[in-house]
Amino acid sequence: MKIIIALLIFAVIVFIHELGHFLLAKANGVGVTEFAVGMGPKLFSFNKGETMYSIRLLPLGGYCSMIGEDEAVEDDERALCNKTALQRFLVLFAGPFFNFILAFILAIVLIALVGADVPKVISVDKDSAAYEAGLREGDLIKKYNGYTIGVGREIYLSDFVNPVDDKAIKVTFERDGQKYDTVIEPKKVSKYMFGMSYSNDDSKCKITVVEGGAMEKAGFKNGDVITAVGDTKITSGADFFEFIGTNSLTADTVDVSFIREGEEMTLEVTPNKSESYETGLTYNSNYTDINTKENVFGILGYSLLEVRYQVKTVILSLKYIITGHASKDSIAGPVGIVNMVGDVYEQSSEFGLLAVLESLLSFMIMISANLGVMNLLPIPALDGGRILFVIVEVIRGKKLDPNKEGVVHFIGFVILMGLMVLVMYNDIANIFFRK
Repeated sequence: MKIIIALLIFAVIVFIHELGHFLLAKANGVGVTEFAVGMGPKLFSFNKGETMYSIRLLPLGGYCSMIGEDEAVEDDERALCNKTALQRFLVLFAGPFFNFILAFILAIVLIALVGADVPKVISVDKDSAAYEAGLREGDLIKKYNGYTIGVGREIYLSDFVNPVDDKAIKVTFERDGQKYDTVIEPKKVSKYMFGMSYSNDDSKCKITVVEGGAMEKAGFKNGDVITAVGDTKITSGADFFEFIGTNSLTADTVDVSFIREGEEMTLEVTPNKSESYETGLTYNSNYTDINTKENVFGILGYSLLEVRYQVKTVILSLKYIITGHASKDSIAGPVGIVNMVGDVYEQSSEFGLLAVLESLLSFMIMISANLGVMNLLPIPALDGGRILFVIVEVIRGKKLDPNKEGVVHFIGFVILMGLMVLVMYNDIANIFFRK
């Protein structure tokens, strides 16, 4: 079931992307020889007019093959290379744009179902930096540390990119319809910590251990599911969050029970003392904390903000990869994404069909926006690389040699396929050997 769902998600997202190219190609009189969903050997096909429509064996891609796409075709007005710069731009841009449209439509469905995750302050610790700055429960965060905030997760994204330290944080918030500007001066605090991360929601408390942290030293591994801390049962990430909020850790050893590969185990954990800077601010950071049901205009507005958030996340993630802040294990290809879909399905299925639908919709929004952004990168063989050639042509005022451009894109395609093989190998290694 997990594999089937993952393949269906891939098929829909790739189909929409290629449909964008196909429709704009037809609208601009470009000849399309094949419209394919999937890669590899052909499973099923039929012809209509000049176009063959096919479904291929490997559901991990697809393509819209156009006349004159990678080589010069003389005396054929249907060839893409013989169209105007604007027409070629529209055909190339349509694929990523349709992915953004799909993400927007899915966001509408999701927000209509669960509401919007407004950037609302849930609580403010007394004597904290945020409290001294004037923030109170119920305030809406509008700007945070230089970022315009539309959804609560953007505050988390800001703190992830720029971890809280001794630097002041400028905040604009709204209360009773009035906007206020303030500055949070984070305070240095010492506390004992487990050294792990998890999702603060109703899913199982599945952890990622911090390198060198108390959990790793105790023998915990990524993917372990916490079921109890001492005598307190833990059924979800929200339960663990509540436990930590009401039980301050000390240097004393704690028994932590968990499930690993179906087997329940218990290990002793000695929390590590850690110094950090904190604001004392708790805000709505996902769909399950505080959801507000919106009217039609609110749904449309928050759907746009959702797509913006996903695009921003992809761009910042690319920045982290390029600057070397992200490890190769944090990069996933098709196999890794199939595994993620399985995890999403497994964690949400115990809460019912609606929870599965909500989780998969959220995942599809992320993947569709990701595909849209990645395809706009100015890399040969990708839509963005082809668009770059069109822009250069407009600036030069002279058409580039389609054959030479085709060679560049072919080399880029070979390099991308090589990278894809490496990523897929890394995906398989992460699933089977680094679990």
